Amino acid sequence: MHLIPRHRPEGTLPEEMSRLFEDFFSTGRSLMRDFWGNGHDRAFMFPVDVRETEDKVIVDAELPGVDPKDVQIKVEGNVLVIIAERKHEKEEKAKDFHRVERTYGRFQRQIVLPWSADPEKVEAAYKNGVLTVDIAKREEAKPKTIQVKVKE
Repeated sequence: MHLIPRHRPEGTLPEEMSRLFEDFFSTGRSLMRDFWGNGHDRAFMFPVDVRETEDKVIVDAELPGVDPKDVQIKVEGNVLVIIAERKHEKEEKAKDFHRVERTYGRFQRQIVLPWSADPEKVEAAYKNGVLTVDIAKREEAKPKTIQVKVKE
């Protein structure tokens, strides 16, 4: 692979750019693969949304292609830890990939929970590739309505 363009007096800029892209993506090797490795050991940060209602803190994590049996959830102090593993569906015989973007292996996210979350009351559900973790709020953190008394 050539990182510095070769001088081609007959080539135009678009032709040279096309050649660079061909070099970059040809024979299944790319700068990203050279940097990250074979595609099986690279880090993957699955996206999460963290939201809050009056009664709970909710974490939604996108885990497409992950079997729910391969998901582990734990709370360590005030940190929610989600560990998931995406396994290969089958072993590929041909290794002449032009591009590898899907990631496989073990992935982990740590989410610092707000002080209001009760680490003793956690539930999780998985549907359509999305893991939803509900963490109940501590009673003292839930909003309270105070009645205003009228003095005479």
